[in-house]
Amino acid sequence: MDILLHPSYFPSISHFAAIAQSDNVTFEMEDNFQKQTNRNRTYIYSPNGLQLLNIPIKHSNLSHQKTKEIKIEQEFDWQKQHFKSLEAAYRSSPFFEYFEDDLLPIFQKKHTFLMDLNLEAFDIVCKCLRMKLQFDTTIEYFHELDNSQVVDFRYLVNGKKDQSAFEPYTQVFDDKHGFLNNLSVLDLLFNEGKFAMDYLKNQALIR
Repeated sequence: MDILLHPSYFPSISHFAAIAQSDNVTFEMEDNFQKQTNRNRTYIYSPNGLQLLNIPIKHSNLSHQKTKEIKIEQEFDWQKQHFKSLEAAYRSSPFFEYFEDDLLPIFQKKHTFLMDLNLEAFDIVCKCLRMKLQFDTTIEYFHELDNSQVVDFRYLVNGKKDQSAFEPYTQVFDDKHGFLNNLSVLDLLFNEGKFAMDYLKNQALIR
């Protein structure tokens, strides 16, 4: 299966389930940025339940701006805030300490562009999953694909359109709030560790 996806910030489990079950991955690089999507946000399981982690971006006067041109707003120390939130959420999970050092570059390095950060986050997660993956990138934007051989999973970046439902696994605070479905892949990684890849390969995908 060949798939087309948007790079996003520590992508959802649905993103990585599609990637784990694919033969070839192409990332969309020519789209216009859309607010209220997972291009610059991700969801984790906090002690209080569902928590949004949002990367602040520099606002532009342009009505349309390509995602690859979006710059990160550095006036806010969002990296410190996000890492503290991850610690509060997952410090007691089985595998947080095991992967902590691998993830630190995302919260220490100052990226100028959102796309660069998203691609580095993707690369780090692949290494944590021991997933060897090379991807292609688009050079032109098409609203709809003419190629029936490629499955268009770009809709997954819009959480409201992503209706994926996955098998429950043990989560840190599920005794308080129950199972929360399709969070950031980090939730799966911290809770399942080396078993995460098997989980991703066995989940049903909505095409």
